[in-house]
Amino acid sequence: MKTRIAAYAAGLALIGVGVRGVVADVPVARWAAWFAGAAILHDGVLVPVVLGAGLATGRLPASCRGAVRAALVIAACVTAVALPLVLGYGRRPDEPSRLPLPYGRNLAIVLAAITVIAAAAVAARMFGRRRPAGPRHEGRAR
Repeated sequence: MKTRIAAYAAGLALIGVGVRGVVADVPVARWAAWFAGAAILHDGVLVPVVLGAGLATGRLPASCRGAVRAALVIAACVTAVALPLVLGYGRRPDEPSRLPLPYGRNLAIVLAAITVIAAAAVAARMFGRRRPAGPRHEGRAR
C-alpha cells in the first residue's frame, strides 16, 4: 500500500512539473488549440477507425481475433510515429543529412514483419488446436 501511495505521489509531482511548464512557457491560445485538436483527432478519427477495425475483425474466429487486432494496433502506432518521417517533414534540400534514410521502405519492412509475426501467431493457434483423433479415455472401463 505504501508503494502505491509513493507512486501516486511521484506521478502527481510529475504532473505538477508538466503543468507548471505549460503555464510558464506555452501561450494559452496555442495550448488550447493543441488540446482541442488532439480531442478532435481522437474522437473524430482514432475512435471511428478503432471501432471499424473491431467490427471488421469481429467475424474472425475467436482464436485469431486477438492476434489480428494486436497486429493492427501495433501497425497503426508504428505508422503514426513514422508517418512524419515518411512524408519528409523537416527535410531540407540544403541539408541532406537531416532525414537521410529511406523511411518509406523501412516502414514497409516493419509492417511486413508485424504481418508475418501475426500470421505465425494465428497459424500456431489454428494448427496447435488440431490433435490427432484417438481414444480419449484409454484407461477407463466402460
